[in-house]
Amino acid sequence: MSRTDLTRWMTRFARPDRVWYAKRLSGNDTLANGSNQAGPYVPRDFLFTLFPSLDQPASVNPDVKFEVFIDSHSDHCRVRAVWYNNALRGWTRNETRLTNFGGMSSPVLDPESTGALAIFAFKQVAGVDSPECRIWICADTDEEELAEDLIGVVEPTQAVVWLPQRGRISDAETAAPDCWLQAHDLPPGWISSFPSGKEILEMAVRLRPKDGTSDPDARLVQRRACEYQVFRSLEDAIELPGIRQGFDTVDAFVARAKTVLQRRKARSGRSLELHAKQIFGEEGLTEGRDFTHDAESESGSRPDFLFPSQAHYDDLSFPESRLRMLAVKTTCKDRWRQVLEEADRIHTKHLLTLQEGISVNQFSQMAERGVRLVVPRRHITYFAEEIRAGLTTFGDFIREVGSLAQ
Repeated sequence: MSRTDLTRWMTRFARPDRVWYAKRLSGNDTLANGSNQAGPYVPRDFLFTLFPSLDQPASVNPDVKFEVFIDSHSDHCRVRAVWYNNALRGWTRNETRLTNFGGMSSPVLDPESTGALAIFAFKQVAGVDSPECRIWICADTDEEELAEDLIGVVEPTQAVVWLPQRGRISDAETAAPDCWLQAHDLPPGWISSFPSGKEILEMAVRLRPKDGTSDPDARLVQRRACEYQVFRSLEDAIELPGIRQGFDTVDAFVARAKTVLQRRKARSGRSLELHAKQIFGEEGLTEGRDFTHDAESESGSRPDFLFPSQAHYDDLSFPESRLRMLAVKTTCKDRWRQVLEEADRIHTKHLLTLQEGISVNQFSQMAERGVRLVVPRRHITYFAEEIRAGLTTFGDFIREVGSLAQ
């Protein structure tokens, strides 16, 4: 497939009778972690709007079947939407999923699809169950960027609902409702001049201070979810008044939309890096002594972090065994190879990511090239058991680099 094929697909299914659900497939969605619960998770309330007949709490695991066309791979199957509701009867499970894709041969369940952006375009018929869904699984970063130009950035832990006639209407990210700020709660000047990513992060730190949790892994996840809510609430306060006033020309509307999308992309690309730097400082690492941010290891090569510092890296007498680097990429499926070009003196390249799992095959490729993944502790279960020992938690990485300069 190609960008042209995806463009045609998006044009064809961006219609008023469709509702899109977009997410990056996790190891729990595919068969990457060996779970017997394979099949994409879909939020219950949203799935009930598509399949009203599922909303039967008196029934055990109510389900409905519908037609699915995976157009990116020319595949067709009859899929089951199911509400696993045994929590209503004293057990633990209470979630909705799409299942019966046909096992590992399905492009949706293929472990190699883990981390890929998938778009589900459901046909919506008022009052009755959706009869079909068209799916596109992005093949590479080019396709992902093309899709995100339309629906906005989709990160791990997010699920985006997008309506062709209204645009993006919801994000089901890690909940942080108390971080949503009303216009009167925003700092003076933020409305007239959109703040920097660092300023927004500082607000998230105030709302999620270190004393809230001593665990850097949990702090990273919770604080980033909080920062996203601050960002979206600020975006609403700034952009909604102008949107409600309307636009005199189509060009004016397109220009405003581009500004919003570019701001979202800029925030997404830098956010995780800024959170990591903040937590390094909170955990006792001093910039310039224990790490260098935005260093230059070689001419034209700029790893996100060098440990203990740029000066130690440049000192050829300093033991290579005591040097570390950390690249930061929210998703790593098609981006991890970029890390290989950074910090030639360091043979093991550490890569911090929020991607929820990878295939065993991709993990093996990374390990062979000396790339070691750093992930929040809560993400470990998204990975297959046989590769979990090869992962490093964010907290463990901080402890590892804390004494390198000594």
